[in-house]
Amino acid sequence: MNIDDFYNGNEWKAYEYFGAHMEEDGVQFRVYAPKAKKVTVIGEFNYWHDTELSCHGRGGIFEGKIAEAKAGQMYKYRIYHYDGSVTDKADPYGFGMELRPCSASIIRDRNAYVFSDEEWMKNTDKGYDQPMNIYEMHFGSWKATKDGCWYRYEEMAEELIPYLKEMGYTHVELLPLAEHPMDESWGYQCTGFFAPTSRYGTCDGLKQFVDTCHQAGIGVILDFVMVHFAVDDYGLCEFDGTPLYELPASDVTKSEWGSYNFIHAKGEVASFLKSCADYWLTDYHFDGLRFDAISNIIYWRGRQECGVNDRALQFVQSLNDGLHERHPHVVLYAEDSTSFLKVTAPVQYGGLGFDYKWDLGFMNDTLRFFAYSPQERREHYQDLLFSMHYFYNELYLLEFSHDEVVHGKKTIVDKMYGEYEEKFAQCRTLFLYMFTHPGKKLNFMGNEIGQFREWAEYRPQDFDILASYPMHQMFTRYMKDLNHIYLSHPALYEGEYNSDCYRCVIGDRAWDLVYAYTRHAGGEQILTVFNFGDVPYRNYLVKLSGNHELVELVNTDAVIYGGESMTGRRIPVRNGQCMMDLPAYSGCLFRVE
Repeated sequence: MNIDDFYNGNEWKAYEYFGAHMEEDGVQFRVYAPKAKKVTVIGEFNYWHDTELSCHGRGGIFEGKIAEAKAGQMYKYRIYHYDGSVTDKADPYGFGMELRPCSASIIRDRNAYVFSDEEWMKNTDKGYDQPMNIYEMHFGSWKATKDGCWYRYEEMAEELIPYLKEMGYTHVELLPLAEHPMDESWGYQCTGFFAPTSRYGTCDGLKQFVDTCHQAGIGVILDFVMVHFAVDDYGLCEFDGTPLYELPASDVTKSEWGSYNFIHAKGEVASFLKSCADYWLTDYHFDGLRFDAISNIIYWRGRQECGVNDRALQFVQSLNDGLHERHPHVVLYAEDSTSFLKVTAPVQYGGLGFDYKWDLGFMNDTLRFFAYSPQERREHYQDLLFSMHYFYNELYLLEFSHDEVVHGKKTIVDKMYGEYEEKFAQCRTLFLYMFTHPGKKLNFMGNEIGQFREWAEYRPQDFDILASYPMHQMFTRYMKDLNHIYLSHPALYEGEYNSDCYRCVIGDRAWDLVYAYTRHAGGEQILTVFNFGDVPYRNYLVKLSGNHELVELVNTDAVIYGGESMTGRRIPVRNGQCMMDLPAYSGCLFRVE
């Protein structure tokens, strides 16, 4: 490792140097603790007695080799401070950790697993002009084993992949898997940034999970946390007795979640986080990273009134630029709730360098609109159309994520206006709107089955409702069909960031609550027509140029999905006009021939 690069924030492989590394004559330990008086390593190999590490005037880097240490053994660093106090710490670069509430690091052989996904890695890319339908999931609460336990990484592959393929998903996005002490944090408050959580197995198991997904044609995205870290005393906080990784000022040290904020302006911290991102992509072959809470990078404390955090922005630009250079195929997603410009513009053009940005404005406006009564919707008709006024400013991904189905917000289906059957009718229409609107797609587990119970990290999703409730069965069939229609029609994904490929057909019928638009690319044209009101229309006039025939691909009111309409209509367009029936709370998708 180039020490100067490490101090300057330009080191991308610090994990090859720091941590516990297996060598022929033992395990080499290295840790960075510049303000420590002395550092020892304690572990199973020395019966938890001190083995002192040496520091040869190398800027606070302590190191030593222990011949008796082996893979699978636990260890910690014991940090001696100048005030006489002592703290036992997990390895910041440790490749494994104990299951909470225990906190020791574990020696892992990083080279034990051999991937078999060469073909996938050679051909994968960022997904422009390709369908991207992401299934977001929390590893521990999708399903449970027969005895009520978590699935191990390799076991999950056997259960999950056939489901993803059948339902029509192209990618799975995993909530953070770096080791974390508290289940309720969902993985967003980490202590082991290089250690896959031991809740579900070992690093080799996770590698096998990713490898198996790739061989089945499924991309794997990891939720990556680089804004903050957990406050537990065995973790990064005051690692050497001083604020080594965190901001030192008391008013900005802690985040809104009670965790410590990283100091991104510090070279050693920048190298730590850059190396961490590179590690997950290199060692585990993840296809993308979803960066959490980017608003807290852009603005101090995530608040625009506190001003732009220039040094953190410079770090993000350097991070993304370097990741694109080292991993050209990998996709970088920003979860950003601000209106900050050029989030997805390349760094060389003054942008932040992300590939896609979550469209939280679309999510908020759309879900709020569907919660309104039909009478209220007339007043907010333009709210639904607003997303297309700014859509081409960035490369957006449309999402209904885990954040939308917790903490009293209700699940997606339960947010819909009306009673039980009305909610399902409108939820089908909601998803047709989402899947025909330009932008990549992401849905959290449970959305596809119309689950009414909010997500809880300690409880599996309610897949058992599919055996007892026909409305949920029909809704799941609808989501499956809709997913596959999205995958099979290029007009729904090619050219989606080109404004020439979208045209609003009806966008001024607030009183009728009718909205229509076309998408055209890949040699085909698609028309979508919605009736967001509770009044059905007979022979509603829709204008299209020329003479065509409309072939119905999806009707959200179809009997097979729980509605009342027959499907498979073929509607003639003559002299630029056609007449069609629009059931209440419905949407129809047509191929224009």
